Amino acid sequence: MPNRPVSPRLIAALALVFAGNTATAANLPACTAVSGQKTAALVELYTSEGCNSCPPADRWLATTFPATAEGATTIPLAFHVDYWDRLGWKDRFATPQYTERQHQVMQATRGRFVYTPQVVIQGKDFPGWQGSARAAGAAIAAANTKPARAQITLGVAPQPGALAVNAKVDVANAADRNGATLYVALEESMLVSDVKAGENSGARLTHDHVVRVLRDAGTVDRNGAIVADLSLPLPKEAGKATTLVAFVQNRDTGDVLQALALPLTGGVCTIAR
Repeated sequence: MPNRPVSPRLIAALALVFAGNTATAANLPACTAVSGQKTAALVELYTSEGCNSCPPADRWLATTFPATAEGATTIPLAFHVDYWDRLGWKDRFATPQYTERQHQVMQATRGRFVYTPQVVIQGKDFPGWQGSARAAGAAIAAANTKPARAQITLGVAPQPGALAVNAKVDVANAADRNGATLYVALEESMLVSDVKAGENSGARLTHDHVVRVLRDAGTVDRNGAIVADLSLPLPKEAGKATTLVAFVQNRDTGDVLQALALPLTGGVCTIAR
């Protein structure tokens, strides 16, 4: 499949990002984003097309968080796990990497097993998502009131068939540095599957906030810093509302120090499809 073209306007706007630019946050190029002083809440859904109890959770994520804007106070991500594939339907969005991430969540939260659908807010299991919407809202609001414990800066530039990402992290408090790890994800919405087998056989499923690529960019150094240059491949099957997400999380406890979203459609940062 040919590489997807990138808007010339985007190329011009991003030329400074990877040219040694030392601009402050006030005059950064258009296609960068800097996290705020308060904590943005990270909401994770672990799901599968092979699980018949997962479509309601997929709809919950889509309707509760319809779009991820720059500077969003809530950042949703849907991780498709692969252990349901054994029932006869292979979820094309699932990877062993996301299953392993869910096992890491289990270990960090001292859970006894993994399950789907599972909602995780700020690294903590949140089984109450099916009840009152106010419960999830309260958990998110509690996170949003807390001062951020990491600052994240993202810049993005096009490559053939990929995105060149520059990410910088600063964790000011030495007590927060041990195990603080940067993750960078590419997520997309409005991805549709006609399921032919398994527990959802015959169903047409629509997925939002699907994680297409996830990279572990390493832990902070002794000074609380990370500078990472990454290349994220663009999926051959394009979704909509493509968004670059970065978050800093304690690798051992699952505690999320800060998260940041940079939408790549609908503005200057637009990848032409």
